[in-house]
Amino acid sequence: MEVEKNILSEADVTAEKSTDERFSLVAKTLAGLEEVLAQELRQLGARKVVVGRRMVSFEGNKELLYKANFHLRTALRILKPIYEFQCTHVEQLYDELSHFNWMRYLRVDQTFLIDPVVYSEFFTNSRYVSYRVKDAVADFFKQYHPEGLRPSVSTTSPHVRFNIHIAGRNVTLSIDSSGESLHKRGYKVRQTPAPINEVLAAGILLKAGWNGSCDLIDPMCGSGTFLIEAALIARNIAPATWRKSFAFEEWRDFDPILWRSIREDISQEIPFQHHIYGSDIASDAIAVAQSNIKHTGLSSDITLERISMEEREGPEQSSW
Repeated sequence: MEVEKNILSEADVTAEKSTDERFSLVAKTLAGLEEVLAQELRQLGARKVVVGRRMVSFEGNKELLYKANFHLRTALRILKPIYEFQCTHVEQLYDELSHFNWMRYLRVDQTFLIDPVVYSEFFTNSRYVSYRVKDAVADFFKQYHPEGLRPSVSTTSPHVRFNIHIAGRNVTLSIDSSGESLHKRGYKVRQTPAPINEVLAAGILLKAGWNGSCDLIDPMCGSGTFLIEAALIARNIAPATWRKSFAFEEWRDFDPILWRSIREDISQEIPFQHHIYGSDIASDAIAVAQSNIKHTGLSSDITLERISMEEREGPEQSSW
C-alpha cells in the first residue's frame, strides 16, 4: 500500500464534503428487533437492506447516515465500514492496519477508541486485538505526520470511535457515527433502578403494532420509558430530538448545514388524537416519570396516577 500517495490533503477534505456518494452502512440492534429495524430503514429510504444477526446492513449517503442516527428507534449505533481484509494472526492485523490511512478519519488533536468484536478461532483475546490496533494507529501517525505527532486514546469520551469486527479470518474496520449508544435518547432527566432500554421499549411497541390509533395504558410505568416511546411513535417525533451530540459531528467531512436541516425539520410530525395513561404503585417512580415526561413536553398526551395494577380499572373504550 502506497500510503504516502494517499495522505489526505485539505483539498481532499473539501472535495469529500461536496459529494453525495452512496456507501455501505451497518445498523446494530438487539436480538429479535432486526426485522423491525429493517422496516424502519426502508421507510427512511435505505437501499440494499439486508437483515443479519443483531444488525442490518444497508446502503445510503451522508444524509441518510445523519437521518438514521436521528430517526431510528430500534438502532443501537450506525457503523460505516471503511476497510475490509483477511488475516489469521494479530501481528498480521497490526501490519495491515499500520499502513491504513488513518488521517482520512482522525486528526492528531482528536482522541479515539477501538471497540473490538471478535468471533474467531484465530483471535482469542479481544483486548489484545484492541491494543495492537491502537499501536497501528500510533505508529502510522508517527511515520506519516509531518511532526510525528499522534492522537491519544480516550476510554470515556473519545472524539472518534472505531469498531474492529473479526469473524473467522474476515476483518472489517468501521467508524462509529453514533458515539454513545442510540438508546441514550437524552430525554431522561431521572430514572428508576434497572429501567428498560429505550430501544427495547420502542421495539416491543413497534413489533406489537402500536401506531397511536387508540389509547395506551401502562400499569407499571416505572420511569416512563414505554409512555414516552409510545408518544414519540404516535406523534412521529424523532427519538433523538433531545440528544446533544453524535460522533459524526467530529468527522472531517461533517456537514453542519445538512445536519441542521435534518434536526430542524418537523414536517413529518403528526397529531395524536388519543391518550396515554401510566400508573405505578411506587410514588418515587411516578415522580421520576413525571420529570421525564415534563422534560419532553409531552405532558398533554400522558396522564400519570399512583395506583396499583390490581386497582386500575379497565378502559371504557378500545385501548392498547
